[in-house]
Amino acid sequence: MLAPYRRLFSAKGSVGFTTTGFLARLALSMSGVGTVVMVAAVRHSYALAGAVGGASLAATLITVPLLGRLVDRYGQSRTAVPAAVWSAAMSAALVVCLATGAPTWTLFVTDILSATAPNVGGMARARWAEIYGDDADRMHAANSFEQVLDETCFVLGPIIVVALATGIAPEAGRVAPLVLTLGGTVLFSLQRGTEPPVRPAGPAVARSPLTNRGLQVMMLVFLFAGSLFGSLEVVTIALTDALHHRSSAGPVLALQAVGSALAGLLYGMLTPRGSSTTRFLAGVGGMAVLMLPLTLAGGLWSLVPLMFIAGTATSPTMITGMGLVQELIPRSQINEGMTLAVTSLLGGSSLGSTLAGWSVARFGAQNSYVLPVGAAALALLTAAAGLGRLRESVSAAPAPALAGDRTELGQRA
Repeated sequence: MLAPYRRLFSAKGSVGFTTTGFLARLALSMSGVGTVVMVAAVRHSYALAGAVGGASLAATLITVPLLGRLVDRYGQSRTAVPAAVWSAAMSAALVVCLATGAPTWTLFVTDILSATAPNVGGMARARWAEIYGDDADRMHAANSFEQVLDETCFVLGPIIVVALATGIAPEAGRVAPLVLTLGGTVLFSLQRGTEPPVRPAGPAVARSPLTNRGLQVMMLVFLFAGSLFGSLEVVTIALTDALHHRSSAGPVLALQAVGSALAGLLYGMLTPRGSSTTRFLAGVGGMAVLMLPLTLAGGLWSLVPLMFIAGTATSPTMITGMGLVQELIPRSQINEGMTLAVTSLLGGSSLGSTLAGWSVARFGAQNSYVLPVGAAALALLTAAAGLGRLRESVSAAPAPALAGDRTELGQRA
């Protein structure tokens, strides 16, 4: 059953960039939680902690696409290492400001300036696309594996942060991702044999992927999908609190991620059927359908299996969606295109979290599950309405990398 993954890692250097990249990706899942836990513990204010973390997230929505464009223009190692060094330095400054009792405004400034951690997950997907870009089956397995890694980081990151913050010191939960960001990015960048070469954009390539009509549809769908994830997290935490099981919030949310990861692992073993656009629409439809039972959750024991089931459509949809983005975007802009997709998810998550907080306060936690259900429905309507545009954009997309480019990469490896 694991044959697709064994074939995937037959390429030289694939194990190296995957393992080193995992460290930096784990750091990304820890930084936000680490900031909130650290600020709340030292300044005794969750409002301040949330505001500082939110300011950094807002900055990330700007810096991540810009870094993606720089990676396409100058290469992964030349861009990622300086960005990681700067992010680590500003993260260290944040810890120092908090420990020394510096004014509150310094926390906002340092945390915003630390939002330059490179999107190593996108760069890893770009390496797979460079190695197996014209092999649909192996790219399917690669995207599946990458999504499982994302879900694994989502589960492990917060657990590690809380363990460090409570077992050592509040600052430890923020220092650890600082070290992982710097160390993981440097080690990842040292895997030069699999780094995609910089490709000048051809005369027919638009200046920005944002002009791609198909990518516009994908970004809007991802915006609603991110709203689904953000609202689901806040509403679930509020419901467990209302049921007097606040400590169960983490495990319950982890179940959703576990369901997604298992589904992604199994999905990667299958041979995809039909067009990528049709599979993406079916995946978004599955997410919408599997969210509906959550409105019936009346207690903790009914919530647990429903969260696991709700997560099973997530990874297959994201796997197909990220593969579709790779089809739409020319190789010379693949990093920027991938980061734009991720930015849409992050922006939607922030929007969903905000709306969910308002809804919980006004209508209660159980009634607020209509928010993720509604977000899933909007994602489905957008995907269905934009299906024709997606098919046109895929048909007009440039062909994968030339065989000569692949031979050159193999020689470098």
